[in-house]
Amino acid sequence: MKVFNKSFTQQEPIPQKGIDAALEVMKSGRLHRYNTLPGEKGEVDLLELEFAEYLGVPYCLACASGGYAIHIAMRAAGLQPGDKVLSNAFTLAPVPGAIHNSGGEPVFVDVTDDYCIDLDDLELKARESGAKFLLLSHMRGHLADMDRIIAICNQYDLFLIEDCAHTMGASWNGVKSGTFGDVACFSAQTYKHINSGEGGLLTTKHADVMAKAVMYSGSYMLFANHHKAPPVEAFDDARYETPNYSGRMDNLRAAILRPQLADLETQCKRWNERYDAVNDIIANCSSIHLPNRPEAEVFVGSSIQFSLPTFTPEQITKVIAVCEERGVMLKWFGNAVPMGYTSRYDSWKYIKDMPSLPTTEAILATLLDMRIPLTFTLEDCQLIANIIVDVVEECF
Repeated sequence: MKVFNKSFTQQEPIPQKGIDAALEVMKSGRLHRYNTLPGEKGEVDLLELEFAEYLGVPYCLACASGGYAIHIAMRAAGLQPGDKVLSNAFTLAPVPGAIHNSGGEPVFVDVTDDYCIDLDDLELKARESGAKFLLLSHMRGHLADMDRIIAICNQYDLFLIEDCAHTMGASWNGVKSGTFGDVACFSAQTYKHINSGEGGLLTTKHADVMAKAVMYSGSYMLFANHHKAPPVEAFDDARYETPNYSGRMDNLRAAILRPQLADLETQCKRWNERYDAVNDIIANCSSIHLPNRPEAEVFVGSSIQFSLPTFTPEQITKVIAVCEERGVMLKWFGNAVPMGYTSRYDSWKYIKDMPSLPTTEAILATLLDMRIPLTFTLEDCQLIANIIVDVVEECF
């Protein structure tokens, strides 16, 4: 019997350049982003400059986490308590958590069989809800038709915030994820495409939004020290009217991230090689549904999702258990009981007037998810895929 014996949570080591840079920061004792000499650019400053150049955007802010970046993005966009925010029903808990933290009320939008936001349901709810904000989660790296999303945003005057936690390095029709909307938020949490344990990046093309975001992040009156922020005149009102929520990134984390950002394209190719190694094998199993990936979409395969559309909850529970016995760790987004990082929209009980979304529930009921760490070889990925197929066919 085939068994896999590597960890699904083991990441690659931080690049030596990142370790060396982090040691220099620690030796200096100047970890705080504003603890710099006159005219000096600290590691956070350099990371913001480099990430803005990578995306081709004018403004960038490094934050304590991706969820924090989403929170202050909505605040900086002008969201007021009680404002409605359109958002995917299929997402992770920090997304509705950020909406709640900002005082907004989520309006959940259905998901499709390909795990993207349902654009027909989005248009319907944009028209009926009166919402002026769309927090679009590119959940697990699946990009919806961004051309139609922009058309919907333009038609209904929606302020678009992209949650790009799983799409750093991805694109749609050659346009990089995170450059379609008004604001984009990225994550540098351990299981994302660059790893500092925790961390986030916020980008925007709007000077007024960035000025508020910088103030929210905890710049005090040191906003002029930012190198990818608007001119100081943009802070004339924001400096007095914007609370300090203290969510800065520090120089230590930025030092760890910069070499990873420089190598991002190479890492994305390595992830996709591993994704393909899994996908090509499980695609031959008639019981497994894999999402359609349009030609316009360039994705980063750091995880894979598939469905078992004819399986009962009992069968799916058995698939997960037997795979785990054989060393393969699967997550189930349809589980009625939240587990680990995975929870279903109806488990977020703090949300008022929780809707019933039978379409989403039916899709999540058979949806499984698996990380693909770069510590796995291509042979590892083939072994994992064969184990999944064996178990699915056994449990069918």
